Order: sequence, then structure tokens, then C-alpha cells
Amino acid sequence: MLKTILPDEHATLALGAALARGFEPGLVIFLVGELGAGKTTLVRGALRALGHAGRVKSPTYTLVELYEVSRLNLHHFDFYRFQDPREWIEAGFRDTFNGVNVSLVEWPEKAAGLLPPADVCVTLEIQDSGRLAMLEPRSNAGQRCVDSALLHFSLP
Repeated sequence: MLKTILPDEHATLALGAALARGFEPGLVIFLVGELGAGKTTLVRGALRALGHAGRVKSPTYTLVELYEVSRLNLHHFDFYRFQDPREWIEAGFRDTFNGVNVSLVEWPEKAAGLLPPADVCVTLEIQDSGRLAMLEPRSNAGQRCVDSALLHFSLP
């Protein structure tokens, strides 16, 4: 597991950018942390690194935002509003976890037991004015992603 302190928003964006260098089709990344921990900021950093110049917003109300960037189809999910894990099935998301799309999932615990396993779990914890980021690879693809992030991450 990789642990690092993110002193500010720029560092969170930089970590997202570093992670993006290891994205490959089919990758599933869980983003865990309380409200305001920086999950969407991390996604924004990844998308910017992949060439997305448009707005990046939390999909709290839409549940998913789709991006075609670089060579990837990226799906940014937010399950914060789910009251029951079965809502994931009812929303029809099973087919989007198909080994082709990169899936970044905020609040994965709200669909516990139904999501495919994560390749990487990123946990963000608020600490003073910054964040503690923990990256845990959970598959070979996840390990490649984290290893790539280690090669490219440096605090701004």
C-alpha cells in the first residue's frame, strides 16, 4: 500500500494525473472517503492528464459521467444517493463493468456485494488542511497502475 500526504488541492490533482498514466481498459478503481475528502478532485486530475479540457463535476445526481479521453472510455460513478445496493442493478450499470471501460467509483460501499472487485482502492482522509491518500492495489492491473503512479507522482 502506498501512503502519501496531499497538502493541498494541487497535490490531489497531481496524484490523479499520476494514476491516470497507469489506466488501462477494464480497470476498476474505488474512491473511498467522506464528503469533501477530494475524490472528485482526484478524478479531475486524472481526466486533465488524459486530455479532457471540459468541466469535471461530481455525478452525485446523474450517478455517472462518461468521458472518452485518450484511448479510454472512462466512467465516473457516484453512488452516494443509493439507499440500497440493489439500486445499482436497477440503474443498469452491470453491463458497464465489461472489461473495456475504466470505472472510477465514488461511494462503492453503497453498492456493496454487487460491484466487481476493485483493482485499486484509493482512500482519502481529511487531515488538518490536507489529505492522507492511501492507494491499495488489489490485482495485477491495479499493481501496474499504482507502480506507474509511483513513477510519475511528485508533489507540486
